[in-house]
Amino acid sequence: MTNFLIAVLIGVVAGLIDVIPMIIMKLDRVANISAFVHYFALGLIIPFVNWGMPLWISGIIISLLSALPIMIIVYPKDKKSIIPMIIFAIILGAGIGLAGAKFIG
Repeated sequence: MTNFLIAVLIGVVAGLIDVIPMIIMKLDRVANISAFVHYFALGLIIPFVNWGMPLWISGIIISLLSALPIMIIVYPKDKKSIIPMIIFAIILGAGIGLAGAKFIG
């Protein structure tokens, strides 16, 4: 399998991990699609970044930075959702980085 297809698979898995709890909580469909696309795209970006540090750390940094605009939009409407967004950004960013290092590497 090519590195691109592996990255697509990593992104799909990360997107599903983020969206499944959102679906269970019956959150807005547009929010679910947005979250899935966000982590799908990160699956295509994080594994190919080389900042000279472990990829899981780069993954956390990239994931948090890319989630900031979403957090800024969400914060005034739902302050309590910021903490889960940060936690998922850290966990999924590190996970994408680890998977990218293992399978693309």
